[in-house]
Amino acid sequence: MAKEEIKKLIEKSKKELDGSYDGFVKSIEADLKSFKKKTLDKI
Repeated sequence: MAKEEIKKLIEKSKKELDGSYDGFVKSIEADLKSFKKKTLDKI
């Protein structure tokens, strides 16, 4: 493979991983908010 092809693949992978990470963080934040609300409702 040429260096340019490898660079493009790495950049594409990085963008996909960044997107997945952001989605994961948002999901965890939403779960925490939901958990807090349920806990406060029980109290």
